[in-house]
Amino acid sequence: MNILDKIVADKRKEVALKKGLIPTSQLETSILFERDCISLADKLRASNTGIIAEHKRRSPSKSVINQSLNVQDVAKGYEEAGVCGMSVLTDGKYFGGSLDDLILARAAVKMPLLRKEFIIDPYQLIEAKAFGADVILLIAAILSRDEIKMLSETAKKLGLDVLLEVHNEEELQKSIMPSLDMLGVNNRNLKTFDVSLDISKTLSEKIPNDFVKVSESGISNIEAIKELQPYGYKGFLIGENFMKTDNPGKSATAFIKELQ
Repeated sequence: MNILDKIVADKRKEVALKKGLIPTSQLETSILFERDCISLADKLRASNTGIIAEHKRRSPSKSVINQSLNVQDVAKGYEEAGVCGMSVLTDGKYFGGSLDDLILARAAVKMPLLRKEFIIDPYQLIEAKAFGADVILLIAAILSRDEIKMLSETAKKLGLDVLLEVHNEEELQKSIMPSLDMLGVNNRNLKTFDVSLDISKTLSEKIPNDFVKVSESGISNIEAIKELQPYGYKGFLIGENFMKTDNPGKSATAFIKELQ
């Protein structure tokens, strides 16, 4: 089993337990369930920087990144920096996140929030909406075409934007469908954890222009973004680069100023 298989196996158990504790009918009574979501895809289309900044405490590949900051301060700092949206890791076991991080970020800011999670069940979409997310992530590597279709269509009915993440052409080909808003190319090889921007470059011409193109992983400097913009990328997910500093908002502000 590779790390992704392990995460998904644990996630199936976690979701089954949660379903037994909190029924969807209870999630749907959340005050946030009624709010209109803010489209991250629209924000990226209108932006000339396209930064999606991440809140991430740790990861399987990097262990601890930053455990000392509270999510509200990070969210406010990112919003003041002028990012297009914020990605909030909600996986506990492998990334040290939680749904509480999402709801605290939602209370602190008005910008679009992406629930970054290993989504395998529609229950998690209802959870995302109930805890204040505007966008959900689907990972092609862990889902079949039918699952991508079912989950993305369900998300759209809930008013959520959908970012689908691919790692190679095979995943891209099985994933293209009208119920997606954004196609994200992850520059990290999931088997080796090696990172290369060439993945984004190669796949860019195969992504139809109906979708907002997002590049993820390994974007740690202005040069990487300048290199990818001519390939049609409008969104850039940056996590560790900001989170490994004492003040992610301040480092995002400096980064965006330099990029403009």
